[in-house]
Amino acid sequence: MLKEAIPDENILQSLHLRFHANHIISTICGQPDSPVEGIAPNATVINIPIAYSNEDFINPLNLSRAISTAIEQGVNIIHCAACHPTQSGLAHEFIDKAIRQAQANNILVIAPGGNDKGECWCVPAVLENVLAVGAMKDTGEPFKFSNFGGKYATQGILAPGENILGAQPATDDPIRKKGTSCAAPIVTGTAALLMSLQLEQGLSPDAEAVRAALINSAIPCDPNEVEEPERCLLGKINIAGAYELLTGEKLQTVEADNNLSNNIIESAVIPMTVTTSVIPSNTTEMATQGITITPPTAATIELAIAPSNASENVSSTGLIQNNQTNKNIVFNSVVPSQRSNLVYVLGTLGYDFGTEARRDTFKQLMPSITIDNLELPSNPYDARQMVDYLESNLSETKSLIWTVNLELTPIYAIKPVGAFAADIYQVIQYMLAGQILPESDEDYVERVSIPGILTEETVRLFSGQIVPVIKVNSPRGMYGWKVNTLIESAIETVRTEHEIADEARMRRSLTSFLNRIYYDLRNVGQIARDRALNFAATNAFPAVQTFSQAVAMGMELHSIEVEKSPFCRYGSECWDVKLKFFDPENGLRAKRVFRFTIDFSDRTPVTLGEVRSWAVSK
Repeated sequence: MLKEAIPDENILQSLHLRFHANHIISTICGQPDSPVEGIAPNATVINIPIAYSNEDFINPLNLSRAISTAIEQGVNIIHCAACHPTQSGLAHEFIDKAIRQAQANNILVIAPGGNDKGECWCVPAVLENVLAVGAMKDTGEPFKFSNFGGKYATQGILAPGENILGAQPATDDPIRKKGTSCAAPIVTGTAALLMSLQLEQGLSPDAEAVRAALINSAIPCDPNEVEEPERCLLGKINIAGAYELLTGEKLQTVEADNNLSNNIIESAVIPMTVTTSVIPSNTTEMATQGITITPPTAATIELAIAPSNASENVSSTGLIQNNQTNKNIVFNSVVPSQRSNLVYVLGTLGYDFGTEARRDTFKQLMPSITIDNLELPSNPYDARQMVDYLESNLSETKSLIWTVNLELTPIYAIKPVGAFAADIYQVIQYMLAGQILPESDEDYVERVSIPGILTEETVRLFSGQIVPVIKVNSPRGMYGWKVNTLIESAIETVRTEHEIADEARMRRSLTSFLNRIYYDLRNVGQIARDRALNFAATNAFPAVQTFSQAVAMGMELHSIEVEKSPFCRYGSECWDVKLKFFDPENGLRAKRVFRFTIDFSDRTPVTLGEVRSWAVSK
């Protein structure tokens, strides 16, 4: 009926995502006495959109950006409803790095295993230490469509995934659905309640302890009752067992006050009164189950849901459990600051036309070129021709969509604004001119640094890709990396203070340092730690004066650590960057650590105080 009423496929997809979002959120935090009561009704939801249509499904940049936002907000759980099938079990670099970064920040990542009907895997559920969730019937048997195998066998559990009641937009009539995406939020809600118990005990939320409690308490399937026990993953969710492992006490069950099943462990059968649908693996839906824990839920627990293409307004959600507070408990936690939307990104410049009409306009306006007495028509895709044209017609730079690229992939569109917009366009044209020079040229620009502010705007490129827009209101802080000049200047700086035994070795050390930042630690430059890494690379020339002794000895970069600084100016946000250097030719020599503090409260970061240095054995 809906398809007949709305023939436009794009609108239908958008509506489907909205329906999907409502079902998910109602499962997590549906309010008491409403048609759908959620597992964590006192949670506050923060929506971070990542998809507007199925074409944008699990876009690596969008998903990693959503996860980074959740980390920035200081969440404790990320529920990633995305399920992208994979044959290899490997994920896109951006997604893999974002998940690992979340786990390094003591965040539990939960994701559905997918509905691909076999020994198949999904990203991010298959990634290391992600809690994968499969679906079981009301009878306790695993669904045939629920994926299994691989890492699911060691890091996945089953949860009820049939007849799951969820809300719909613009109506009080709920709907029942089934699938692994309906089962996953049951585990997410349970994990949130378990973390609230940790807060009750005066402890900080421990993501790994909660994950271990859930997987170690799972009830294995009986081979005599289940035809293929491997489909059960580690086993069925066991809330009472997880509670006991976490607290050392028995759980007293209390009957839920809604009409849903009140015993997830026994998976009571719910009569099917509404049409049920299976959610395909490239879309996800969430489940509802009545869960009550007798001890009062305490203090503040934050949980994030990083969704999939499931909704244009549901991708990464933060849930804050805020029930009864015990004033006698002192919590060892940091209240996250509001997101600044500051961006400090490294990459290469690119340009886009957006439409065929705009491209053809440039083709007509740009002059033809002559090669070997042969006149050729203009080619707006030739960066050399474009640079020459813009140099004579600087105002035309405003007619292009300027992008920051990582490995040829656009991640931001640049929007110069304010009184200095013309100056910014001139700097951009200058940077592009440097990029097209031979790599041996001293003015060759290998990459650029762009500070800006992330907006809520997006722009569609000629390829159809949608990228977020960063606005830049001043050329201050915009740098073109002239690596050849940088290395020469750094060597001259070191030469004035130290005798250089091997200049070639020092060049290699500096080149390795710059390449390590860009190629190994690449990021989208949104969260503070990533901006710190990017600024550390941009600030390499001033910094080389401080670790000149290590560079002069030919030491190379070993690792970079970024952590919140315990000391900072009032009203600022400061991070410590630690650069560790090692001797690649002498493993017995002690490593050298250089630490400097960076203030990120302004659009352009600035270093604070003196650089400190010490030797370490490892």
